[in-house]
Amino acid sequence: MDITQSIKEIETQVGRLSPMQKFLLGTDGSVTQILEAITGNKIVIETRVQKIIAADPATAECLGIDQGNPVNYRVVEIKTPASGDVLIHAISYTPIARLSPEFKDDLMKADIPIGKIIQHHRIEARREILKAWVSPASEEAGRIFSLCSHEPLLIRQYRIIHHGKPLIFIEEQFPYNRFLEERRVIVQTPSRLHLTLIDMHGGSGRVDGGVGITLDEPGILIEVQQSPSLIVEGCDSITRERILETARQILTGLHTGGNVSITVRNYYSPHIGLGSGSQLMLAIARGIAEIYGRSLTVKDLALLVGRGGTSGIGTAAFEHGGFIVDGGHAFGKNSEKSDFRPSAASRGVTPPPVIARHDFPQDWKILLAMPDIPSGASGVKETDIFKTHCPVPVEEVRMLCHEILMKMLPGIVQKDLDLFGSSVNAIQELGFKKVELSLQPKQIPELIERLRSAGAACAGMSSFGPTVYAIGDTDMRGIEHAARLCMDEHAGGTTLITSARNRGAQVRTV
Repeated sequence: MDITQSIKEIETQVGRLSPMQKFLLGTDGSVTQILEAITGNKIVIETRVQKIIAADPATAECLGIDQGNPVNYRVVEIKTPASGDVLIHAISYTPIARLSPEFKDDLMKADIPIGKIIQHHRIEARREILKAWVSPASEEAGRIFSLCSHEPLLIRQYRIIHHGKPLIFIEEQFPYNRFLEERRVIVQTPSRLHLTLIDMHGGSGRVDGGVGITLDEPGILIEVQQSPSLIVEGCDSITRERILETARQILTGLHTGGNVSITVRNYYSPHIGLGSGSQLMLAIARGIAEIYGRSLTVKDLALLVGRGGTSGIGTAAFEHGGFIVDGGHAFGKNSEKSDFRPSAASRGVTPPPVIARHDFPQDWKILLAMPDIPSGASGVKETDIFKTHCPVPVEEVRMLCHEILMKMLPGIVQKDLDLFGSSVNAIQELGFKKVELSLQPKQIPELIERLRSAGAACAGMSSFGPTVYAIGDTDMRGIEHAARLCMDEHAGGTTLITSARNRGAQVRTV
């Protein structure tokens, strides 16, 4: 293969590779010895798996042997003994019939690098690079390298050729964010369901309040590093402009005197009821603050980007994760707020206090159904809805508070899905959530009802929609099927089965 061309293709997907990364992808020498020479540190091998297996068709073809022939399957981690960090994860396949007894004996001994075995036995061999590419980190790779989901992995495959035949087939992988020259900050955020605003009457002297659930997926993943100019890559033009505007605001607010390059590795659509605006802006703020060595709380970050002025669920999801109830804002003349406004129109208002936070049961699964209809209310339209439909009747606020305090919260604490679900179903017809649903096209309430009929413990609309959620502990595939059938009767849509996330955003400096 042409490794130079492969590296160019990889760089079009992830950005510039460092000389060390290019060397590791293209070298035909011993990787262990190269790492020791470059890092100046001793490198050790830890064997995770070693066993004799029968060659499957792909392995047999690659090694030039018959399917079913015995091969030694070996999985190792190349790491530094001081820190224990895994530098490279490698899988190898070796045909037993092509090994001398002495070579086989050394190979089957744990924790001896293949390069040293070849050197010890004075075997003349060459490495034949087969393929090099980039791929998002799997859950297993995330565990091995301590990565966020969707971080890119650099992968290569090669064969060691001896006497004109493949002696060993090897696949090696390492994170893109390892062996780089520039320091960078990686921020991975969750998403969130916004179940309801609590008090949009304000007669008690407080307003807003919110209830929400932090979600593991979808999420946002960005990388931030210092740069001579402000650069944003990896997203569509609308998202890029939004990030540029937010980054300029943060750089000015923090008086950094410099710029940043922001690479978006993963993101999800705005205005679909899952809080992408808050998560994206907070991620950018955290990344820039970290790269310039500024220690700021999430509250500071939220004020900097103007989030959390109505609901505190987005900022609390970013900070804590889990199931969240916030206590709203003081309301009235000379108070934090004196009228009804969404968060986007409430800049300068401090995020509300979190008054309850619990882990969400991990065996409760969450289905997201996202119909292909216009996005939920935002901007001027959202502000006008608050002005037109608030205050809501105080009787409904009282009923809503009773549902949250005496059914929803006990349901979470006692892991009683039926109790929790009955409360979620009830709040769809109360307070501001009833207003939000009344403004939706008919397929939204129809979708909610179909999900309940399919066996969901509860179903509702997140924020202004159009995302509808359902929660259950069994047969979520059947409920997902019902969602797809319902959406296909209209304009179509997409679904995702996810779980709650009981931690906030993840931040790493590499």
